[in-house]
Amino acid sequence: MSFREFVKTTDYVIKKPVSVNLEASGIIYSAGEKSIMFEKMKESQYKVAANVFASKEKVAKYLKCEVKDLVPKMIAALNKPTKPKVVTKTDHVELEVDLNKLPVLIHTEKDGGPYVASGLVIVKDPAVGQNVCYHRGMVFAKNKMAFRILERNTMELLKKNNGTMKAAYCIGCGGETQLAAAMAPPLGVNELEIANSIQPIEVVKAKTFDAELPADSEFIMEGTLSLNERHKEGPFVDLTGTSDIIREEPVFTVEKIYARPNPIWHALLPGGFEHKIMMGMPREPTVFDEVKKAGIDVIDVSVNAGGSSWFHVIVKINKKSEEDGKKAIEAAMKGHTSGKHFFVVDKDINIYDPLEVEWSMATRFQGDKNLYLFPKQKGSSLDPSSEAVEGKAYRETCKAGFDLTGRMDRKEKMTRTQFPKYDVKKYL
Repeated sequence: MSFREFVKTTDYVIKKPVSVNLEASGIIYSAGEKSIMFEKMKESQYKVAANVFASKEKVAKYLKCEVKDLVPKMIAALNKPTKPKVVTKTDHVELEVDLNKLPVLIHTEKDGGPYVASGLVIVKDPAVGQNVCYHRGMVFAKNKMAFRILERNTMELLKKNNGTMKAAYCIGCGGETQLAAAMAPPLGVNELEIANSIQPIEVVKAKTFDAELPADSEFIMEGTLSLNERHKEGPFVDLTGTSDIIREEPVFTVEKIYARPNPIWHALLPGGFEHKIMMGMPREPTVFDEVKKAGIDVIDVSVNAGGSSWFHVIVKINKKSEEDGKKAIEAAMKGHTSGKHFFVVDKDINIYDPLEVEWSMATRFQGDKNLYLFPKQKGSSLDPSSEAVEGKAYRETCKAGFDLTGRMDRKEKMTRTQFPKYDVKKYL
């Protein structure tokens, strides 16, 4: 299934003209998890789809599976990438290079400018291979954007190539491609091959440089990404709902724009449900995989909404030794390096119910025995409570692990008593 096919099942179709300046983002926010198709934008001729993957149920529907199968499906793809089919021709046509004609949203009054939040950046190094990941882009000229680029794979490849690389920016890709791009595998692993193992995709050669791009992308921009040209980027309301700071960031100069016939722009609301699902959920399989590798009988993982779908990780295990809780915490930290607080619970706890998780803290946790602190760790730039480090591009934070599993020698005492269940209606 393609992005285009999936948005045909959208919840709300808005036919009235809507502005890219605050109005569209306000409607998207107010719709909650409901998907939206804006058929008329005041400033652009193109339709806009939003909240496309705003819940696990929507992602599962796209992948034609059950919600419970999402993490296993992503783990299998992560561990066994497969090469996608290469096609030589698509239905894309070339557009005028003018970003002002695209429906790029201004999300809040604090935004530094119009922002693309759904774009996948694709670069390729001859020796290392291809890298695909999300980078937000702030439009500041008809052919230029400032990209927020962290000290990870894209930055590493740019530095390796004297600060300048040809790049593509793809908008409106399939759900499997977007999930794979957010999984952050090691450099050298092609995210499009992970995507192909989640659900088969097709790729096409870029027109201006050597790279493979998702063939079903609604919009494709090709150009030059450079560390040697910088521009102010920000403020931007991110995953936490707080505004990120202004930085001098690398510039992407757009040289070509291609689009499918009657293309549909994908607007991803910063800090909205879709942002949280597509950024946080792909960390669940990476955590699951690391905990399993540590020899722990792991049952389930949740990067939960209460932690902005980024900072809090809850791991459910079948505890077999007293060390399992600590081991699971340490492994989970490897699986999600931007995580901040890690909680490990027993198999009887519903990790999707915060009251049950809190109950396990109240009844199975002792701060002097089951709390593990990891001070001065490399933290997430999204965390407003983290501290800047002089001369470093990253921020420092104190990470914490909470072993909320019951002591094995007190298992019976720490187990909830179960009441019998009856159908009350039969007694009415």
